[in-house]
Amino acid sequence: MKSGASMTRIDAKFAQLRAEGRKAFVAYVMAGDPDYETGLEIVKGLPAAGVDIIELGMPFTDPMADGATIQLAGQRALAAGQTLEKTLDYARALRETDDTTPIVMMGYYNPIYSRGVENFLADAVFAGIDGLIIVDLPPEEDDELCIPAQKAGINFIRLATPTTDDKRLPKVLENTSGFVYYVSMTGITGTASVQTDSVAPEVARIKAKTDLPVIVGFGIKTPEAARAVAQVADGAVVGSAIVDRIAAGDSVEDVLAFVAALAEGTHSA
Repeated sequence: MKSGASMTRIDAKFAQLRAEGRKAFVAYVMAGDPDYETGLEIVKGLPAAGVDIIELGMPFTDPMADGATIQLAGQRALAAGQTLEKTLDYARALRETDDTTPIVMMGYYNPIYSRGVENFLADAVFAGIDGLIIVDLPPEEDDELCIPAQKAGINFIRLATPTTDDKRLPKVLENTSGFVYYVSMTGITGTASVQTDSVAPEVARIKAKTDLPVIVGFGIKTPEAARAVAQVADGAVVGSAIVDRIAAGDSVEDVLAFVAALAEGTHSA
């Protein structure tokens, strides 16, 4: 958190987890997948399943950084009529009963740009959005959205990767807030499995440069993998493995049971 900034739900959640000696479990789902109502039911069930932070995917027609699992989820959501407005509706609906679980919107800049940054940020604050992960906006373009978002009280969370070297890292961290999302491997989402022995030194390298929590995602598919990652980082993110269950047609109850097992794995670290 930047000095002088007010505490966000994300900051408060990490403070709570630190006080409890626990790591953060972050779950990603694509908003509107497989349809609006089912997707909303899953999102509403995530906090009770042990999710500390919810990442809501914004479906987009050209998701260049996503693997097949997330791309197909976005296609299903768009085909079912999901829009940026309906994704904000998810946050509004969750906030009716839950004012503490942080919600991070993750996706691409185009839908936000089309809506207008000022309009989007006002709507996002009103809906109860706490953070943004916009994968196609590099630090060099922080004036576009990052700086306005932070001024509006929304954390802007940056991705660091195995190719983010020591020269690049300070630039990546410069205006990041909330937490740092370390992508455990190069390439697209949902492919190989995470290798904890290669993650640990990278997390340590990032933590030496920032006081922000470092959360690790990509390649975490089981409760055991989530636990192993949480032992060397401040938490774990699981996306593709959850989305795979939704794609397979699992019931909402079965999806949430799988999420609960991942959360338990993370929290046992």
